[in-house]
Amino acid sequence: MNLNNLRPAKGSTKTSKRIGRGQGSGRGGTSTRGHKGAKSRSGYSRKFGFEGGQMPLQRRVPKFGFKNINRVEYKAVNIELLQTLADNKSINVIDPEILREAGLVSKNDLVKILGNGELTAKMEVKAHAFSKSAIEAIEAAQGTVEKL
Repeated sequence: MNLNNLRPAKGSTKTSKRIGRGQGSGRGGTSTRGHKGAKSRSGYSRKFGFEGGQMPLQRRVPKFGFKNINRVEYKAVNIELLQTLADNKSINVIDPEILREAGLVSKNDLVKILGNGELTAKMEVKAHAFSKSAIEAIEAAQGTVEKL
């Protein structure tokens, strides 16, 4: 075997259709595009959602609802998770940075502490928001709450 007799495997390559190269080629004339209509024209590109002139779905269906641009979205963390963190890592100060290291929240998440679960450890909790039940539970365990 030499470089001069290397060739692709039989049947692995196909010759491309040479379209629009005169009548003698068999693919001249309409160049495999059929007769007339938008798709036969040059520069054709269908608009997104176009249904051939029929009223498109996004215009047939009524609009409803809205997106509140002032919405503040918090990542919820229950006090039972704070308790397990306190048990496993013996931490008494909890802030978003510690929750980030534990993999509970992402980098730019705002944290809200919710009151689901039992809390026995005395701890200082710093977060962006708290539910009433979470504040009561933390203060019942002689802990402190600080809003960031």
